[in-house]
Amino acid sequence: MTKKNSLNAIEVQCLRVSLGLNQAQVAQITKATEEDVQAWETGEQLIPEVAQKKLLEIDDIIEMQVLNTCDGIESLFKSEPKRRLSFVVYPTQAIYTQYNPEFISSLPFTELYNTSTWRIKKECKLVLEVDVTLVSFDVDSYKAFREQEGLGESRENRAKWAATQI
Repeated sequence: MTKKNSLNAIEVQCLRVSLGLNQAQVAQITKATEEDVQAWETGEQLIPEVAQKKLLEIDDIIEMQVLNTCDGIESLFKSEPKRRLSFVVYPTQAIYTQYNPEFISSLPFTELYNTSTWRIKKECKLVLEVDVTLVSFDVDSYKAFREQEGLGESRENRAKWAATQI
């Protein structure tokens, strides 16, 4: 009995693009070669089930982050109405890794975190009618802000810093 591969070539390519990844990054995530990824996207080869599962799993993780974040924002606005927010995005993998060690296993590339923030921005605008600004993380500016305010390192303090950048 053969298993039907559920993603065709164009779906593989669209999934990669929707994740904001290039072919080399998909190859790294799926433990394949760039040539394999190209072949999946042109239909010359079927994407292996394990590779397909890994990419769809990452997409699901991002969607859960979007839903959880938007639910949190919605509940926050019930007690403290706002219409503007800012989210930090990380310019490099090294900075992302340094400041977000808890997400290393679920989102192996900065681009995936940035993809989730982009999706959150769009969801907040459409569903919650909230304007979200994505702020590129600047380590020196953030450290100066923490020193000035007498704050330690935390996700909440990065959010406070980002709010001062818009």
